[in-house]
Amino acid sequence: MLSRRSFLASSFAAPALIGGTNKSGSRLPITGTGEHTYEVLHDWGEVPERISYGNTHGVAQDSHGRIYIAHTVHAGSKSHDTLVVFDEKGKFIRSWGPEFEGGAHGLHIQKEGSEEFLYLVDTGKGRSPKVDPDHTWMVKMTLGGKEVYRLGYPKESGKYKFDSNGKPATAFSPTNVSIAPNGDIYVADGYGSSMISQYDAKGRHIRTFGEFGKGPGQMNKPHGLIVDTRGPEPVLLVADRSNNRLQTFTMDGRHLGFGDGVNRPCHFAERKGILLVPDLAARVTLMDRNNRVIVHLGEDTTGTWEQLRLQSRDHFVPGKFVSPHSACFDHDGNIFVVEWVEVGRVTKLRKVA
Repeated sequence: MLSRRSFLASSFAAPALIGGTNKSGSRLPITGTGEHTYEVLHDWGEVPERISYGNTHGVAQDSHGRIYIAHTVHAGSKSHDTLVVFDEKGKFIRSWGPEFEGGAHGLHIQKEGSEEFLYLVDTGKGRSPKVDPDHTWMVKMTLGGKEVYRLGYPKESGKYKFDSNGKPATAFSPTNVSIAPNGDIYVADGYGSSMISQYDAKGRHIRTFGEFGKGPGQMNKPHGLIVDTRGPEPVLLVADRSNNRLQTFTMDGRHLGFGDGVNRPCHFAERKGILLVPDLAARVTLMDRNNRVIVHLGEDTTGTWEQLRLQSRDHFVPGKFVSPHSACFDHDGNIFVVEWVEVGRVTKLRKVA
């Protein structure tokens, strides 16, 4: 993976405004440059009055164009549902999942044969003062919310220990999931012990690899991951968030290399060779096939995102991100971004060039 630190210091000129308006009738902000130019539409989607977003953690689109949002639920919300579904125009369809309140996090949709499945990662946070490693999960379900199976504490791995009472004794709080072409499942223990566990398509444990640290193969909050199929062979690309870097592994967990150009990367999406990286430190990054930075979108350089994320949305600057947590491309090349802000925020970046 190639470094391109010098590119990060370059600036770009914002193009002229391109016709769109927001709910107030004012012009929409523009972000990006050249062929990667987008109108910024914050607070996308017709959210029912009974639902108040908590931290919006996950976003994905199915083959029918429907957008799925995972959030933790705001304290003042009438509904406790954590999964919310909209059509491609933002019309509300349905919601479910109160059992994941506080912990709803990573979200992935995978087509398997003629059917699609939703993979939700539940960190276990927000339900008790201390995360119980025996009650955090990766849950596979149908798009209608019917559970297929769930993967919990990696008890088959010798790296996860038990106490004298047979209770899990190693920190475990998974953050995200990715699926390989052969169906293998990779679950990142981003908030627990900074390891990755691999399972086959039926949920049977294969191996656990990695450990906490800064060296090759070591991670500090492997928050998100993707099976990167852009090269001759698939590799596992990891958002090594608190080490402020990318890291690649073979599919059996052998360290391959590092990448930079990121600052607290959270997760990934890919479309036509372009890698999409939501970055908690106030920007969304596009990278080329060699993981070199193309452009940062909606970047806020004030350095106030950690305080701003706790504020009401009227404090947010139009066209700027606060703390992007997950993002996905839609079928038309637009981008949906959800943010780690206490009041939740879903932003659509509509591609205009």
